[in-house]
Amino acid sequence: MTTQSAKSKPRTAAPLKVDLETDQLITEGAHFLGVTKKDLVADAVRMYIEHRRKEIRRGMAESMRVLDGTTKSRVALLTGISAEDIDRLGGIAEER
Repeated sequence: MTTQSAKSKPRTAAPLKVDLETDQLITEGAHFLGVTKKDLVADAVRMYIEHRRKEIRRGMAESMRVLDGTTKSRVALLTGISAEDIDRLGGIAEER
């Protein structure tokens, strides 16, 4: 018998940590709607993402506009430091 590593085993569920007040809302909502907490959260996330789709697309487009394939652009996006400030602070040597 062979064993699979944790990395190769497909996950069927991922833990979701929320504060107690949110958990109480989820619990009560699921109870009164007659659904599981898992199904309520899944439906709520899908509805939330759909509701904010335009905002998400704008964020994605902005990220793609900022990324030009350089290390500097990746660092700027990840850190929030402008490319100009990166240069002012000594710059980044690009890999070749």
